[in-house]
Amino acid sequence: MLELLLPPPVDPLWDLTEAFGADTRPERLNLVLGVYRDESGGTPVMAAVREAEIRLAERSASKEYRGLSGNLGFNRAMLSMVLGPDGPVERAVAVQTVAGSGALRLLADLICRTRPGTTVWISDPAYVNHRPILEAAGLTVRTYRWLDQDGMLDDLARARRDDVVLLQGCCHNPTGVDPTPDAWEALAGLAVRDGWVPFVDLAYHGLGDGLEADLAATRKLAERVPEMLLAISCSKNFGLYSDRTGCAVVLGASRESLRHAETALQNAARTQYSMPPEHGAAVVTAIWEDPGLQASWRSELDAMRERISANRRALVEQLCALGRDAEAASLARQKGMFSMLPLSPEQMLRLRGTFAIYGTTAGRVNIAGIGLERIPCLARGIAGVLEDRGAALVR
Repeated sequence: MLELLLPPPVDPLWDLTEAFGADTRPERLNLVLGVYRDESGGTPVMAAVREAEIRLAERSASKEYRGLSGNLGFNRAMLSMVLGPDGPVERAVAVQTVAGSGALRLLADLICRTRPGTTVWISDPAYVNHRPILEAAGLTVRTYRWLDQDGMLDDLARARRDDVVLLQGCCHNPTGVDPTPDAWEALAGLAVRDGWVPFVDLAYHGLGDGLEADLAATRKLAERVPEMLLAISCSKNFGLYSDRTGCAVVLGASRESLRHAETALQNAARTQYSMPPEHGAAVVTAIWEDPGLQASWRSELDAMRERISANRRALVEQLCALGRDAEAASLARQKGMFSMLPLSPEQMLRLRGTFAIYGTTAGRVNIAGIGLERIPCLARGIAGVLEDRGAALVR
């Protein structure tokens, strides 16, 4: 009976079933799934994570519930990492969540409970799960332009007091394009002037320009605005995908202004999943609190970032060599795990059908999911689709 009540799927991510198994050609290049892969095509466990897990196993800690706020040491670690050692942690509360998506939903529920009827602005294009999460919580969603930064500022000049503006703090998914420092400064000015609340989604910090550089815009906002929401994920930069490790943070004008915020977040968590999973949070806490493990983690994160950057540079060079300078230039300004190819949905389908290269129909590909030796194949596929060469595979 239920299937008769459900609408057909409309999300472009969900029409890619064949990208996950139906097409078994060995030359297939699957750049859909948003996970980091090394040169061998695997998603490695980071060395610091493995060492932390060994230490935790030797300690044989209890599996008792942690409580509705989760691992308090993890929450402190997230505040320290994101806001900085001298940041406004004294006016922040944090609750561990089921990954970054869980943090988004928990904060969306908080908005709906405390300010019913709130409008949340999201970028266009946006991370594919932003709108569904916000609308499922009962919020009204509007969009602002992302790739046109003057247009972005014009659109957000229409945001009203107490509206919420969802911003990706770095390495924008799906475009890979971030605001300039001047644009971030202008956004902070608009928020202060007009009274809207920034809601920062942090999922890729450390994979763009480096951890501190990637967090600079978020820290600037935290210093300037009286209220801010943060959804933090540890899936990408700690490689804890299946451990579902995240954090929801609320910043207020003062600690006093937050006296009910943690209870409200705990109540929302209780109705969603009760207690968050402990393992990933314990791993992150062990890494953050041990100088040696933290140094190891930072070094490996830098190596991951450099590999991603090297992939993008190689793709740009290959496209230039094929005479696609304009397309190469658009990719060169992107950063982080994802890139938005300059292809239409129809061209993305031809890229899939003709060259066995899989991205989303919106044009997003995972630059972190390809080995360096396959970059020429990707470049030839892009150029071939742009030139509409027909059905012959170019390898």
